Amino acid sequence: MLNYNPKLKPLARRLRAEMTESEKKLWFYLRNRQMGIPFYRQKSIGNVIVDFYGPKAKLVIEVDGSQHFEDDHRESDLSRDRYLTEKGLHVLRFDNFQILQQTQAVLEIIAREIPLHPPLPKGDKTK
Repeated sequence: MLNYNPKLKPLARRLRAEMTESEKKLWFYLRNRQMGIPFYRQKSIGNVIVDFYGPKAKLVIEVDGSQHFEDDHRESDLSRDRYLTEKGLHVLRFDNFQILQQTQAVLEIIAREIPLHPPLPKGDKTK
């Protein structure tokens, strides 16, 4: 199980309440297991809050606004991605334009990262 920083809970709640248009659009497709697994939005992992997290696929999805193309943000994003990768997670990043204008392509990329046949639970002898 990944560490959780309880001090980030109020910020995560605020971010869920103030989602961007692109986050709202992506959440429309991720919620209610529409991609085959549960996703959480604005989830605290260690000392960071990620936009979307699918624990069964160990998948983090980040939605980047235009500020993420600035040098400071790029370096911060790389550092966050390294941190999450060290935790055994795979990080996908999409910018607002991709989500708003190329939604189907984004969903196809995400779907490729989700296991089609999760392993059977321990003790289950069926095939």
